[in-house]
Amino acid sequence: MDIITSFFVLKSSTLVLFNVFLIAVVGYLLGRIKIKGISLGTAGVFIIALVAGHLSTAMPNSIFAIEMPKFVQNIGLVLFVASVGFIAGPNFFSNLKKNAKSYVFLGLVIIAAGTLACVIVTVCTNVDAGLAAGMLSGALTSTPGFSSAKEAISALGGSVDEVSVGYGIAYPFGVIGVVLFVQLVPKLMKVNMEQERKALVVVDDGAAVSKKLPEKMLEIDPQGFGVFFMAAIAGVLIGGITIPLPGGASFSLGNTGGVLLAALLFGHFGHAGKVSFQIQKNVLKTFQELGLMLFLIGAGVEGGAKFVTTLSEYGPILFVYGAFMTLLPLIIGFVIAKYVLKLSLLNNLGSITGGMTSTPALGTLISVSGTDDVASAYASTYPIALVAVVIATQLVVTFL
Repeated sequence: MDIITSFFVLKSSTLVLFNVFLIAVVGYLLGRIKIKGISLGTAGVFIIALVAGHLSTAMPNSIFAIEMPKFVQNIGLVLFVASVGFIAGPNFFSNLKKNAKSYVFLGLVIIAAGTLACVIVTVCTNVDAGLAAGMLSGALTSTPGFSSAKEAISALGGSVDEVSVGYGIAYPFGVIGVVLFVQLVPKLMKVNMEQERKALVVVDDGAAVSKKLPEKMLEIDPQGFGVFFMAAIAGVLIGGITIPLPGGASFSLGNTGGVLLAALLFGHFGHAGKVSFQIQKNVLKTFQELGLMLFLIGAGVEGGAKFVTTLSEYGPILFVYGAFMTLLPLIIGFVIAKYVLKLSLLNNLGSITGGMTSTPALGTLISVSGTDDVASAYASTYPIALVAVVIATQLVVTFL
């Protein structure tokens, strides 16, 4: 009995590890459950993390009563995004060159549609601009947008708490809604996934540029760990660069955008002189899944701690408003990509995950499609959406 008792009073660092592993195991089990062919996949980890986050406040004397370090979420984000960058890098610039206008246009349309939904909610209900801006950033799962909204409301003398509440309300459906969308659409359209994969490969490989690599390459280590973390370091430094914006606010790529850009460049060039930037595919796939899992655990526990309190205070209608801000840009983006831009299905869905700045949905789409090539479309649309959502949240706070 003493052994069991001592286990539950272990120091906080050990309890953090225990909770991370427990959430991962139960979350993956939940993610395997299929209903009519639809499953949560890795997003099941996010659901369990939300529950764990709630339990951390509802049961203060339990083993769940911990504060999940921000490091868990951040390291997961870096691992996932860097993996995506390296995977997409070889075909990214050729694909971007071929479809640049489409990606830019689609990214702007998606954020504009989300902003329109936000404006409709603000004008037609009693939701104020700070709360609405937080909901917009949560509906689009955009941490930079969230930070931008807080800075803008603070500059106007408002309360940043409302922004945080809005973000917490809309974020869960912002994650799960897009994850389910990229699974439902191929099934509803009854597509032949093998044909869709071929159509995507034609887009990428048709414009691919062959590179001549030196005959003898220097590898930092056989698996490519050294190169991977070099790109991560460069990305964190790039993401830390701050660009001033009108109104006293500022913009930066953050860890997500900075690491993605650095990894894309490393993956694209493949080497620097005789130093190889090649990383084994199985390493990238492992880091990609591990990173996504850690990111969802960190984000879920953080959001779950305030989930029930927020619901009881503001009422369930706010969740409907948040879902509206997620669904409208999803539907409009998909329709425009399909019927106006004539993108293939996987290019379409990959671009939408980038336009919605949805890291978990990209992970799901890679699993559903059976190819990493969708990451190229995500990486092409993501930067446009990232900048647009930062500006959009500031405009909502300033003018509504």
